[in-house]
Amino acid sequence: MRKIMLLINPYSGKGITKTKLVDIISRFAVRNCCVTTFFTQNHDTSRLARELGPQYDTLVCAGGDGTLSDVVAGLVDAENPPPIGYIPMGTANDVASTLSLSRNLDIAVETALEGEPVSLDVGLFGSQYFTYIAAFGAFTRVSYATPQNTKRALGHLAYVLGGIYELGSVHSRRVRIEYDGGVIEDNFVFGGVTNSLSVAGLVKLNPLDVNLGDGKFEVILVKNPVNLAELSELLLKIAQHNLTSPSVTLLHTSRVKFSFTEPVKWTRDGEDGGAHSRIEITNRPRAVRILIPRALPEPVIYAENI
Repeated sequence: MRKIMLLINPYSGKGITKTKLVDIISRFAVRNCCVTTFFTQNHDTSRLARELGPQYDTLVCAGGDGTLSDVVAGLVDAENPPPIGYIPMGTANDVASTLSLSRNLDIAVETALEGEPVSLDVGLFGSQYFTYIAAFGAFTRVSYATPQNTKRALGHLAYVLGGIYELGSVHSRRVRIEYDGGVIEDNFVFGGVTNSLSVAGLVKLNPLDVNLGDGKFEVILVKNPVNLAELSELLLKIAQHNLTSPSVTLLHTSRVKFSFTEPVKWTRDGEDGGAHSRIEITNRPRAVRILIPRALPEPVIYAENI
């Protein structure tokens, strides 16, 4: 009998109803699994994953990208960590989008039980881990500043509306960026250190530019468009997965250090990452395993499957 540790965030997305909770547990039970269930609001999720996770065959988390981020942070330093099954129930679900994970419960449970374990890089933001993004500047505060009840009511639209609202308050930051083999110093309205194909459900990267297990981040830097026409062109190119605009710089690096003239607010996996004048971000290559569907569309975005 397979032992499953099930971590549930009942407040993700539009909330997990009692019926849906029973559905999740029963789907594992009928597959001859022994399920132990924990609710995230009653525990330190990272500590719980680190201390108890290795006692199970699989750790399954049901929630949003923030819930997954907490689980990953706990398992990075755990001894003999189990593979992670992820049932996406959040609003943006960037990681699920990148990994082609379904929100259909039957498919999600099947993937958590019979999926293929692949290794993912994990980012270290100062002393805190992140799964898919650490960023500053335009739109980055939308995910953590949008009230949860608004997210539940409007879903993904809440992010879009919040992003539009922020356009009026966007301003560039002077920053020195040190990365593998180079230094950049310039003014940017946005900087993102990512290991994902999707950012807040708004920006999509070309799969040919991304490998989730190669030990490198994709760093996206955006300069302030000089007029509305340039902004429109930039947004159109981003929507088309085209980052060749003169306003955009794309780097691939295993480490990056940002230095600002004053403290700048960051977001880390959709949560408040604090304000920093200097921050170093390093890649922990292939630090965790996550279960994905056996058949994924090309191109494959993993360095090597386990």
